[in-house]
Amino acid sequence: MARGTFTGGIHPYEGKELSKDKPIKSVLPKGDLVYPISQHIGAPAKPIVAVGDHVLTGQKIAEAGGFVSAPIYATVSGTVKAIEPRRLATGAMCDSIIVENDGKYDEVEFKPLKPYEEMTAEDKIAAVREAGVVGMGGAGFPTAVKFSPKEPDKIDYVIANCSECEPYLTSDYRRMIEEPELLLEGLKIAVSIFPNARGILAIEDNKPDAIAKFKELTKDEEKISVKPVKTKYPEGAERMLIYAVTGREINSSMLPADAGCIVDNVDTLCAVCRAVKEGRPLMERIVTITGDAVTDPRNYKVRIGTNYKELLEDAGGFKTEPAKIISGGPMMGFAIFDLDIPTTKTASALTCLTKDEVAEFEPSACINCARCVEACPERLIPKNLADAVEHGDEKAFLDMYGMECCECGCCSYICPARRQLTQLIKGMRKIQLGKRKK
Repeated sequence: MARGTFTGGIHPYEGKELSKDKPIKSVLPKGDLVYPISQHIGAPAKPIVAVGDHVLTGQKIAEAGGFVSAPIYATVSGTVKAIEPRRLATGAMCDSIIVENDGKYDEVEFKPLKPYEEMTAEDKIAAVREAGVVGMGGAGFPTAVKFSPKEPDKIDYVIANCSECEPYLTSDYRRMIEEPELLLEGLKIAVSIFPNARGILAIEDNKPDAIAKFKELTKDEEKISVKPVKTKYPEGAERMLIYAVTGREINSSMLPADAGCIVDNVDTLCAVCRAVKEGRPLMERIVTITGDAVTDPRNYKVRIGTNYKELLEDAGGFKTEPAKIISGGPMMGFAIFDLDIPTTKTASALTCLTKDEVAEFEPSACINCARCVEACPERLIPKNLADAVEHGDEKAFLDMYGMECCECGCCSYICPARRQLTQLIKGMRKIQLGKRKK
């Protein structure tokens, strides 16, 4: 039975007041655009342009490298300057297509498709695949693959993940307030792909205006409803959200489709709408530039490939020296040391924290308080898992279901001894996942 929440979780400082009441600002990039060929889970995209080629906005510059992959499109007009490794927010290097922006923003001609009500499910999925749409709230799983389960008639729910539980981030909220019809249409299109599905807008109850707006918009909809969920981190994690909304459980070896669910976030569904109705590829997203170190925190509608530096400059730069800069949010983002990094399909935010916002601590011995156990949404025992990692006991780690960890960070956040529990578990999970690939 759906309870609107899940076991465990935490209530960190939200920090959303910095940007949530300011309208989204659209900006055009000024400098070079950098397009990493791995902006999604699966095979890297394959460049189909060469150095010296002139490209237009909306022109495909890299094709999907396999079934689980996604094409990439130029988001400005200009000249291909180089194809070379560039650094990602994760710190990894990735082959990237660099386009010198000519400042004209000349576009290819986008041809709207026929009304989606007249399209087959296969046609809609093909449009989403061709547009390069991927999950824009997490790891970037190609949306067309997500829309292609083995048994589409067994999908009961398409869930719009509107929870946005990550502290400081408000991009989904602003889009819900400013472009609700676009999101709703995207959800309708997704629901129409599956013969027996219903659509659910899962919105955390700290967004009462968004809940009210969508209840009004969906009052006459037979297959779409609004489900308020409790404000708690990590409510927006896929497994937690499915349980909160439907009462169904999945583990790390299962897909949401195994529980009869498809989950997509706000930006993704907006991109689905544009792809199917307008034939427009994924070229932009909403990015939150926030934190007390930023002069004017707000949300930006940006072209993919835009440099973080440009966005920060538009936000007035730093009003005080940041103690930490994070790509993403403070719970699941990546600390970065260089702003010369491109926004990608999965880049949700740039969070710039002051000294007062960043805790400085030294880990100490575990006091066996069990707070990490109470906080863990996966019902694991993080303390024991971390002990197994520190002792190099891989078997114990696996026997205690360490691979079920979703790396949400709740255990590290709540630990009074300041042990780096998440980091230890994450490191071992990475080792085990690497072994599985061999």
